[in-house]
Amino acid sequence: MSIEYPLKPAPRAPGGRPATPAGHPWLTEVPWSHPDAEALRARQRAEIAEVYGTTESEPGPAPSAADCAVFVVAYAGPNARGADHAAGGRPGGGEPVGCGGLRELGGGLGEVKRMYVEPAWRGTGVAGDVLGALEEWARRQGWHALRLETGDRQPAAVRFYARRGYARIPNFGAYAGLPDSWCFERALT
Repeated sequence: MSIEYPLKPAPRAPGGRPATPAGHPWLTEVPWSHPDAEALRARQRAEIAEVYGTTESEPGPAPSAADCAVFVVAYAGPNARGADHAAGGRPGGGEPVGCGGLRELGGGLGEVKRMYVEPAWRGTGVAGDVLGALEEWARRQGWHALRLETGDRQPAAVRFYARRGYARIPNFGAYAGLPDSWCFERALT
């Protein structure tokens, strides 16, 4: 199922960069199958396919409802912060602008999956808020570190994760031996 209306672009500051929205986005855990989560993940996969020139760019099993421990959607817009869950779970008429999830790897490790922020909202803090919520959720579960994989053609993602304290590690799991995959980890203690 897809969103049936266009997203409102982020407000623009002088010079054309997105202005920081008033307050922080409203974050909520949603089921993997929530329509807003599905739509954001579909846009994330389409963007990755465009960057790498193929829809087959994910090594290993794709995340699913069966193995995603938590999934978070960020909403922004009219009355998004602290609003209720009216209108099918969309808080206060807010627009879904970002998402991310965690897959449990075992041994106190988790993997960040499907991080995505709508292009018009990049640079506004939404990605940091989503990742911060995922890190806090993982700490509450007693996980000691998070890992992730991104690609060599995603320098903005690499910079973002490095700024958030993620350090490059040898490729793990399905990513081992793949030169286009770059893996990172951050201790949560």
